[in-house]
Amino acid sequence: MPVQTVAMLTAGGLAPCLSSAVGGLIERYTEIAPDVRVIAYRNGYAGLLTGDSVEVTDEVRANAHRLHAFGGSPIGNSRVKLTNVEDCVRRGLVQEGQDPLHVAAEQLTRDGVDVLHTIGGDDTNGTAADLAAYLHSNGYELTVVGLPKTIDNDVVPIRQSLGAWTAAEQGAVYARNIVAEHSSNPRMLIVHEVMGRNCGWLTAATALEHHRWVQQAQFAGWLENAPERWDVHGVFVPERPFDIEQEAARLRGLMDELDGVNLFVSEGAGLAEIVASMEASGAEVPRDPFGHVQIDKVNPGQWFAKQFAELLGADKVLVQKSGYFSRSAAPNAADLALIRQCTDHAVDAALRGESGVVGQDEERGDELRAIEFSRIKGGKAFDTSVEWFTTLLADLGQS
Repeated sequence: MPVQTVAMLTAGGLAPCLSSAVGGLIERYTEIAPDVRVIAYRNGYAGLLTGDSVEVTDEVRANAHRLHAFGGSPIGNSRVKLTNVEDCVRRGLVQEGQDPLHVAAEQLTRDGVDVLHTIGGDDTNGTAADLAAYLHSNGYELTVVGLPKTIDNDVVPIRQSLGAWTAAEQGAVYARNIVAEHSSNPRMLIVHEVMGRNCGWLTAATALEHHRWVQQAQFAGWLENAPERWDVHGVFVPERPFDIEQEAARLRGLMDELDGVNLFVSEGAGLAEIVASMEASGAEVPRDPFGHVQIDKVNPGQWFAKQFAELLGADKVLVQKSGYFSRSAAPNAADLALIRQCTDHAVDAALRGESGVVGQDEERGDELRAIEFSRIKGGKAFDTSVEWFTTLLADLGQS
């Protein structure tokens, strides 16, 4: 049976690809299947459960190309896990005794949806996998095609998630201004906290982008306006254990020499130690509906700053987070090209009736394909042995 109605939704946190991906899907359907009806569920799975959808009109189709120039999502996001019944009931998305998966399936049926596109990270596509499995097991005929959105770049087995390159680039832009604060106080410790719960890729890539800028910038070389003072002095990621006493000794030398130290820290670095400390003291560890520790309430950056401040003899400490700045940006040229490849492939797969998450499959030679939902999972570790990262650490003198 030919595809007649397509639905899309964006979910989870923001990334510099959501608006563009929505625009790309609309453009591709308009180009090769203009008679297909397209709708969008507002605010992710919350909109699907409540039947809150909007029609993609001819006017929207004509202006879809404009979405590539913006961050955010034109159709809204939320964090909803369809298998977390208690949370869905508490938020009023389903009634007591209802199965959210069944409610979603029935809504899709009422809307006559043949294809559902989900744009999100591992949680979003994990939920899409749960929904696809439920639909298949219960006789609903529907194709589900996901697109990988996460600035952490931590989806297995996808080589590069949409928006991650831009997030690193924007984090480096943010860092330039934050690092300039070194001149506001002697012996300043600056901690730039970068998003990345379990994966240090974004922190490493952001540090690399900033380091490259320092190498290319035309400094006067006078007092505070010297490249050594503006550079990264330490990069800390979850995948790379470190000896705090050893690192403090190295950084103390830099503090004495340069009158300041700049650290790039993944929000997941040291998280296990912080949680263990909270649990040992009997404190409640705040978690979201997916069971993840709510990092903004735990505050790893502050913990890192506290550990190092005394050891380095810092007179002032500044902790700044680039996450919301980075993830809300419009995509750069590299991401725009990847988004186009993925949205085109996603539409083509959908019209063939092929479900999965579209991305470069690392386990199949980086082939761009609709990867089976059963193989998609989050928490992919950053490979700290890659040459660009080891070279960066060598440049910084970090062992």
